[in-house]
Amino acid sequence: MRTKLNRVLLSLALAGSALAMSPIASAADVKMVGVITKIQMAADGKSATATLKDNKSGNSVTISITDDLTLDKFKDKRIVEGDEIRAKFDDANKNLSKSFKKTAGC
Repeated sequence: MRTKLNRVLLSLALAGSALAMSPIASAADVKMVGVITKIQMAADGKSATATLKDNKSGNSVTISITDDLTLDKFKDKRIVEGDEIRAKFDDANKNLSKSFKKTAGC
């Protein structure tokens, strides 16, 4: 009886520690696919804002972009207004972009 109780307690402790250590997705992360309606580069070229029209809801969302790879794509005209984009951003942090890619690649 005592051994069975020890096994159950050990199993519960192991399950609890596994849940505590597992990465949990942030509730603030938002994924969307939409068409770029407006791109506005900052004067210093170190940031930009892009307005996307969500394909599902039709709402416009403004996303802040600070990563160099995406900014280079804006400067080289590899991403332009009218392109369909797959974006992942943090809506709790002023819609800061985590991923910003064309749906067809690039």
